[in-house]
Amino acid sequence: MKYSQWIGVAAAILLIISCFMPWTWYPDLGKSFSGFYSEGNIYGKPGKLLTFLSVLLIALYLTPRVWAKRWNMFNGCFTLAYTIKTYILFTGCYGGVCPEKLAGIWIMLGCSLAIMLTVLVPDTPLKGGQAPKEKTNE
Repeated sequence: MKYSQWIGVAAAILLIISCFMPWTWYPDLGKSFSGFYSEGNIYGKPGKLLTFLSVLLIALYLTPRVWAKRWNMFNGCFTLAYTIKTYILFTGCYGGVCPEKLAGIWIMLGCSLAIMLTVLVPDTPLKGGQAPKEKTNE
């Protein structure tokens, strides 16, 4: 894809922004949680790791090397897995109380899916503009 790298960069930036948005509303506490805040820090601060991974993704998207695209694929898979874990953690019901899912958690999940799709189709031109030919022993 021609614009896959720029779509990935935009998704990574939006992922960072979504960490600052409210993710869930807990009616029993009367508070909303985000990527950097949870009551008593019980869910941790997943926004820190997601921000670090997004910055790393952006740096690797902008590096025109094959090894960078391969590392970006690993990084994208790890980001998606961590995002799914975080989604399950923050939206799970406890003691009969189910938190309300807010826009931030949906944006976080959507951005990580977009990142995963863009790392699968990197835009890396080959030298000479053609695919390498196989050597024959003739």
